[in-house]
Amino acid sequence: MAKTPQYRIETAKAVRDAIIHLPPHLKRRVKAAFRAIAGNPHQAKPLKDELIGLRSYRVGRNRLVLCIKGSVIEMIAFGPRSNIYERAAAELSISLRAKDENDEKG
Repeated sequence: MAKTPQYRIETAKAVRDAIIHLPPHLKRRVKAAFRAIAGNPHQAKPLKDELIGLRSYRVGRNRLVLCIKGSVIEMIAFGPRSNIYERAAAELSISLRAKDENDEKG
């Protein structure tokens, strides 16, 4: 019997802050989405263009933007579909700059 891969979820502070302020029924939907993603992150839709390498998972009118890195799933952004992809690109840009700065120091 094949063993299913185990994934660990890491959540960006911006995502945690957004979830904290949600109404209870939407929090439950987000938690269910986290469980579904942890079970099979490849069910999330692959993104294109400047967000290539990221995936999007629908939670009602909102989207969770994530990145799969080996056995770790990074939740990068969460918010309404109307502007989440622009915000995800901005979050990604900020995290890449921070990583580059840390690499230069170390």
